[in-house]
Amino acid sequence: MKITFLGTGTSSGVPMIGCKCTICQSEDLFDKRLRSSVMVETGGKTIIIDTGPDFRQQMLKEKVEGINAVIFTHEHKDHIAGMDDLRAFNFIQQKPVEVYASANVQEAIKREFHYVFSGSTYPGIPKINLHLIDENVPFLIEGVEIIPIRVFHHKMPVLGFRIGDFTYITDANNIPENEKEKIKSSKVLVLNALRKQPHISHFTLEQAVELMKELKPEKGFFTHISHQLGLHTEIEKELPPFIRLAFDGLKLIL
Repeated sequence: MKITFLGTGTSSGVPMIGCKCTICQSEDLFDKRLRSSVMVETGGKTIIIDTGPDFRQQMLKEKVEGINAVIFTHEHKDHIAGMDDLRAFNFIQQKPVEVYASANVQEAIKREFHYVFSGSTYPGIPKINLHLIDENVPFLIEGVEIIPIRVFHHKMPVLGFRIGDFTYITDANNIPENEKEKIKSSKVLVLNALRKQPHISHFTLEQAVELMKELKPEKGFFTHISHQLGLHTEIEKELPPFIRLAFDGLKLIL
């Protein structure tokens, strides 16, 4: 399995528009973060988790020529806004893209991308096959098992996903105890760690570190990082040896 972090930033990205802080003005490429998304290549299949506003740029950067499916964590714009660019894969692959989402996410994308579901035959409209995710039931994408993990983003239900020994959770500040059981024994666990200060709907750095220690993956990575967290190289010095900050373009092999 190959995992590529397409983006590791929060909803505003890093640098944030108009910001003059040290992080946003940093010239270190580790401090440049597109909106959060990840690509998983396993069993000869390519699966994208979330298509944010930077999806086109991410696909071009990684020279992606084909995908087997997209799965969505939740309906916030920084995770679905790039879905229109799936049409490029319609042209390349000459077929619809398989899209997997919960009922809440399906409602949102039908509203935000209403033209996709209008029945129009205009060639510039993305063609997708929409599949419903039951949060309590693992599902298969061309033989690859995906285990949904229900977490909470304040009061909003969000899905994390476990694929083999890899677990990816973004936009959360609460993981129910029964859902933690699905995560345990993961070799790699990815969690969001927005900043050091408390936030209504995201784990802080300290909370994310404590959760990593509780769940005990072999390796842990933090994503969905804001400019308020600090400089990448400085924050890494504060972390336990088995935890690192993810960065755009980071590739892992399992």
